[in-house]
Amino acid sequence: MELRQIIEQAWDNRELLKESNTVEAIRSVIEELDKGRLRVAEPKGEEWQVNEWVKKAVLLYFPIQQMKTIEVGPFEFHDKMDLKRNYEQLGVRVVPHAVARYGAFLAKGVVMMPSYVNIGAYVDSGTMVDTWATVGSCAQVGKNVHLSGGVGLGGVLEPVQAAPVIVEDGAFIGSRSILVEGCHIGKEAVIGAGVTITGSSKIFDVTGTEEKIYKGYVPPRSVVIPGSYTKKFPAGEFQVPCALIIGQRKESTDLKTSLNDVLRDHAVAV
Repeated sequence: MELRQIIEQAWDNRELLKESNTVEAIRSVIEELDKGRLRVAEPKGEEWQVNEWVKKAVLLYFPIQQMKTIEVGPFEFHDKMDLKRNYEQLGVRVVPHAVARYGAFLAKGVVMMPSYVNIGAYVDSGTMVDTWATVGSCAQVGKNVHLSGGVGLGGVLEPVQAAPVIVEDGAFIGSRSILVEGCHIGKEAVIGAGVTITGSSKIFDVTGTEEKIYKGYVPPRSVVIPGSYTKKFPAGEFQVPCALIIGQRKESTDLKTSLNDVLRDHAVAV
């Protein structure tokens, strides 16, 4: 509660960023995020609670940090944020050229192919972050999720008021899918390749005799593909992108989306 109070006061009065106790409080929050002891959003039963003050601490971390040169072997970066370290002790497999920032939590058993995880993100155990996938700032990713090649999970740094993207346990996110603006993917849902979902996207359940519409939320075990619907504008009628729920996950779907165990086994080179 003390940390929260200091963060909220600094958010309203940036002059407080010059005070040492404020700086220490912000750094303490980022350390807690890095270790997974604090989260920007967390499940509370069937609902999710967004901890806005924690997100504010992430945003306040940038102005108190100084630019510096970071050298990693022959590579050089120039940034305000340290890179995450000690992957062996964490039990995380990181393939060159994967990058995670300090302040992002990676649980034991996470596999990062050449990919990127930003500050404030939470990636739970057994999740695969595949090649060129991006986990944006403060995005929440559950256990045993597969983020396929080129998937983009949006962050919350811009705009500030946006809720974090949530992907629950066991979900499969198809190649080049884009999930942004606080959209929420339920447990074991399957998002097909190339699907774009925002917090306000219309998601049509077309499995029944009558259409059912969700906004920015995919129910558990739904199978989703890209779609479009007709919308009237002053200039005429045009097709607008949407997503379609075409069924529920089955054993045959599990076979198609399952990862070869060898990819999750740190003892085997792939």
